Amino acid sequence: MTTTAPISGTADTAAVRRAIASTARPPRPSALSTALTFGWRGILKIKHVPEQLIDVTITPVMFVVMFTYLFGGAVAGSTSAYLQYILPGILVMSVLFTTVYSGVALNTDLTKGVVDRFRSLPIWRPAPLLGSLLGDSVRYVIAGTVIILVGVALGYRPEGGAPGTLAALALVVVFSFGLSWVFTVVGLVLRSPTAVLNGGFLALFPLTFLSNIFVPPSTLPGPLEAFVEVNPISILATASRSLMEGSPDTEAIVISLVVAAVLALVFLPITTRLYRSR
Repeated sequence: MTTTAPISGTADTAAVRRAIASTARPPRPSALSTALTFGWRGILKIKHVPEQLIDVTITPVMFVVMFTYLFGGAVAGSTSAYLQYILPGILVMSVLFTTVYSGVALNTDLTKGVVDRFRSLPIWRPAPLLGSLLGDSVRYVIAGTVIILVGVALGYRPEGGAPGTLAALALVVVFSFGLSWVFTVVGLVLRSPTAVLNGGFLALFPLTFLSNIFVPPSTLPGPLEAFVEVNPISILATASRSLMEGSPDTEAIVISLVVAAVLALVFLPITTRLYRSR
C-alpha cells in the first residue's frame, strides 16, 4: 500500500502563476484579421452545408429561363431581344434576394447562443457582424456569376464585354453589401429565422417587381411609372444595364453607390447597438 502526501493548495496556485508568468502573452488580434476570420467562418458554412448554395445557383437559373421564355415573345417580340433587356435586371434581383439571408444567419446565431460565445472573446466587437457580411459577399458573387454564365449560354451578348460585365457585378455586390445591413437589423429585431426570411422577402418583392427589371417604365400607368423611376432598385438595374451595354450611365451609377453608402451608414450603427443590447 502506498499513500499520497497532500499537496498544499497555496503551492499549486503559486506554481500555476509562475507557469503563466513565464509565457509570453499572445498578441491581441487586429480588427481586420478578426473580421476576415469570421468571413472565412461564413464560407466554411457553405463548404460543410453546400445545400445553402441552392438559393444562389438553382433559383437564379429558374428566374432567367422562366421569365425569358414565358414573357420574352409577349414583351419584346422575341426571347433573344428580351434576354438582352432582362438579364441585367435578373442579376440585380437575384443578388438582392440573397441579402435576406444575412439577417437569417445572424438571427440563427443569436437564437442558438453563438453570439453569446462571440461576446466572451477578446476581439473587436463588430468583427462577427462585419465578417459575416464579408462572407455573404462571396455568395453575392456566386449568384451574379451564375446568372451571367446562364445568360451567355442562352445567347446573351453584353456589348460592354468582360470589363462592363465585371463592373456591373461589382456595383451590384457593393449595393447588396449596403442593403444587407438593413436585414441584419431585421435579424436582430425579429424572434426567429423564419420571421426574418418572410419579412425580408415581403419587403423586397414589391420593390423588385415595381421596378424596370422586367418591363420599361414607359409601358406602365403614370403614377406607377413615377414610382418606378425613383425606385433605387430601378436605378441600380439601369446602372447595371448601362455598364453591360458598354454605355455607362454615370448618374445612375453614382446614385446607386450613394444609396449603398447611406444604407450602410444609417443601419450599421443601429445594428451595432442592437447587437450589444441583445
